[in-house]
Amino acid sequence: MFGGCTRVGTGGRIPESPTVGELFKAKAVTDEQVNTAVDAYLADTTTASYPITDGHSLDLAAAVLAHEWASQVTALVGSSVGLKRSAVRTAFLLARTEKA
Repeated sequence: MFGGCTRVGTGGRIPESPTVGELFKAKAVTDEQVNTAVDAYLADTTTASYPITDGHSLDLAAAVLAHEWASQVTALVGSSVGLKRSAVRTAFLLARTEKA
């Protein structure tokens, strides 16, 4: 740990409570893991504590609710699956994780 950050991978540092996007940038979360989380949310929009990667979880429902655009898109009956996936993915990348 260095000044409130944890060393990850090949020298990258991430905050103690990183966003999924910060974990993705540090290569601690893969595209596949984010997509799987999106699938989990779309299958059950009440999903709370979801293990996004080793040591980090994400409250999927709270992440979408906290993101205005994602919460609006997912609530609209006429929204396409592709639009919903993009909105949810954006919400997840911006959301802060919790220590698992």
